[in-house]
Amino acid sequence: MSGHTDNSITIDAPLDLVWNITNDLENWPSLFSEYASVEVLAREGDTTTFRLTMHPDESGKVWSWVSERTPDRERRTVTARRVETGPFAHMDIRWEYEETPAGVHMRWVQDFAMKPDAPVDDDWMTANINRNSRTQMALIRDRIEQAARERRPAPVLSD
Repeated sequence: MSGHTDNSITIDAPLDLVWNITNDLENWPSLFSEYASVEVLAREGDTTTFRLTMHPDESGKVWSWVSERTPDRERRTVTARRVETGPFAHMDIRWEYEETPAGVHMRWVQDFAMKPDAPVDDDWMTANINRNSRTQMALIRDRIEQAARERRPAPVLSD
């Protein structure tokens, strides 16, 4: 058995702004509410290897892992995978960006499987990732749309 999630949101902002903000790894702790820190470990070509550390969970445990992330601006996609998988047998993520009349449609597709000895199963993690993805995507949308409003020139008033 394995887990699969597919979540998306439309962000009313220009593609360049959405792309630049969501792919600025060093600033993820300001973009996502769940990340306490990001440490870039290596960059090779377009691929970045980095450690994500979350804020403590409700029991005080701090989760941290290493991932690889490769953006492809031309295709408007990002592929990522966990290098340190922790309780996952594997975790692969694909981000997609599509310009629409309403803004940028950002989609996250995650395919994973939990290890047999993991504290939760694939169904539990699927529900958890879906819930968390919706929360984080809404937060990201709100933050980027605010940044877009702040960058728009003020209207010129005439006499």
